[in-house]
Amino acid sequence: MDRLRQRADFLAVANGTRANSAAFVVQGRARDDDGPIRIGFTVTKKNGTATERNRIRRRLRELVKRLDVISMRPHHDYVLVGRRAALTRDFSTMLDDLRSALHRLDRQPTKLPN
Repeated sequence: MDRLRQRADFLAVANGTRANSAAFVVQGRARDDDGPIRIGFTVTKKNGTATERNRIRRRLRELVKRLDVISMRPHHDYVLVGRRAALTRDFSTMLDDLRSALHRLDRQPTKLPN
C-alpha cells in the first residue's frame, strides 16, 4: 500500500464514491493503471487544534494498518476524512465501521476515471 500525497490525487478521489461513518468518511476511486492500493488521510481544521487533528490522523493510520488488505480492492485509491468523533470512539468499533464502509463502497456503482 502506498500513500496519497498530491492534492490532485485527493481531488480525484473526492469525485468518486463515498461511505459515511460516525468517526470518518471513506472516499474511493477506481484507477485504470496496475499500481498498488493507495491511501490518503485528511482532517480539516474544524475538527480541533493541531494536536487533536494529528491524533485523529494517527488513529486513522492505525486502523488501516490493522485492516486486512482483502477488504480493499486492488488498483483503487482511498481517502479517509477524519471527524471529531474519531477522538473518543472506541477503536474496535472504528475498525468495524471501516470494514463496513469499505463493503458499502464495493456495492456502489463505480465511477470510471475521466
